[in-house]
Amino acid sequence: MPKNIFRRFTKHFFIVTNVTAAILFLLGCYGYFFDPKIFWPIGFLTLTAFYFLLILAAFIIFWLFIKPKRAFISAIAILLAFKPVLNIVPFNFSGSFTKQKKADALRIMTWNVAQFNVMEDEKHPEIKSRMIDVINQNEPDIACFQEMVAEDSTIKDHGHIDEFLEKLNFKNYFYSYNVKEDFWGYAHFGIIIFSKYPIINKQTVSYYPYDYNSIFQYVDIVKGADTIRIFNVHLQSLRFSKTNLKYIDKPSVENEDIAIKESRSIISKFKKGFLKRQVQADRIRAEIAKSPYPVIVTGDFNDVPNSYAYHTIGGGMDNAFVKKGSGLGRTFSGISPVLRIDNIFVDRKMKVLQFNLLKKKLSDHFPIIADVEMNKK
Repeated sequence: MPKNIFRRFTKHFFIVTNVTAAILFLLGCYGYFFDPKIFWPIGFLTLTAFYFLLILAAFIIFWLFIKPKRAFISAIAILLAFKPVLNIVPFNFSGSFTKQKKADALRIMTWNVAQFNVMEDEKHPEIKSRMIDVINQNEPDIACFQEMVAEDSTIKDHGHIDEFLEKLNFKNYFYSYNVKEDFWGYAHFGIIIFSKYPIINKQTVSYYPYDYNSIFQYVDIVKGADTIRIFNVHLQSLRFSKTNLKYIDKPSVENEDIAIKESRSIISKFKKGFLKRQVQADRIRAEIAKSPYPVIVTGDFNDVPNSYAYHTIGGGMDNAFVKKGSGLGRTFSGISPVLRIDNIFVDRKMKVLQFNLLKKKLSDHFPIIADVEMNKK
């Protein structure tokens, strides 16, 4: 009798666990349908959707040996989320990239440059030089950087705009920043677009409280007979402290008070991030809709491919990684191996020719590059 009870219990346990994992997986994959103001906890499921995918795959293998029909629980869930899964792991057979681009192609790079390591420049001056080498080796026509620190005054100390223009072989730029975020009173902290093509219009879009993440920028560049609007954005980060990151890396329950304090701090920062990115994404989307020209959106989204921010900003556009990338496409080097939070979205009046993710750990983000061209009329 006890043996039958145990068998019944384990059977129900595995079925319930499988169904629960399937539901959480689907909620995570389609999390962008839920209003973050009301359903902000769903944001956690968007971050864990890939792991639930692995759990469902493991259940399929498990049931095939035990009770093959029950493998349909996971298989149906995966099929229902097939399109979101393609956003997370595109089934592209080749992610090859050639540095020699087509003559009529436009090469875009986006990179969170983490201030070009300016705070550690005296100890490690080689980091900035290596970053500049990486940029030059890949010869982008347009380079969009986030967390940029530079001077545009008469003072030339840690890195003047003129120096970057010269070393990176760019003719034009547009630097957006808030004076409240200044470094040393004369260097700025912001976002910047460098261009080898003429810039005929430039705009910083800012909202209260006018801090770093409440601004974004765009420029209109002219390439031959075409005018293209390039957006550079940096959405709200989680702003984890060193103790937060240490706890995430090695959670401990030895000290209950510290564990509770850190858990509350981390959850609060996640919630704030989900809510702020919703507002920022809505504003960026509204500005995209006003564009009279084909649009390219680049930047650090601080959110994953099945998030509200990703789908709101990139709706109706092609993601360069999804079209031509391969694997998981991780762009952030910390916390989790599946954080693809940097993106290049391309107007469907254009075609993505190739994509490259450069695994160069010089910042906490990896740079990404895409070659695009206008569709033939």
